[in-house]
Amino acid sequence: GCDSQMSVSEMSCSESTSSCQSLEHGSVPEILIGLLYNATTGRLSAEVIKGSHFKNLAANRPPNTYVKLTLLNSMGQEMSKCKTSIRRGQPNPVYKETFVFQVALFQLSDVTLILSVYNKRSMKRKEMIGWVSLGLNSSGEEELNHWTEMKESKGQQ
Repeated sequence: GCDSQMSVSEMSCSESTSSCQSLEHGSVPEILIGLLYNATTGRLSAEVIKGSHFKNLAANRPPNTYVKLTLLNSMGQEMSKCKTSIRRGQPNPVYKETFVFQVALFQLSDVTLILSVYNKRSMKRKEMIGWVSLGLNSSGEEELNHWTEMKESKGQQ
């Protein structure tokens, strides 16, 4: 399972770019996340800090977005998932929500954390704005570097 806790302090972190390019000319959607791993407790904390340049592709108004976090094992099977609350009508939403996953130290190199950003359009309809993955199956070099920094930072976000 995963616990959500609201973060009150501003923390510095690396920035990761989404794997989905904007369909319009202009800025690419980005998401800012902070990672922390405590080897003693086996707690992996992922703070979803904020997003920027989120667009509603179906309409000319800012999207209603949330971020879904999914932790996968080395076989690609879902171990845990959770999501942020919805931010309504914000192209640059601030989430400041932290999620905690239990991951044993020996598993840390074998898991993948996927962050998917969705635009919630109506009761049952949603569309993916973009996604990024960190860990074993990182979606890029920047994401892999962020994961490596987290593993080497000894409890610092």
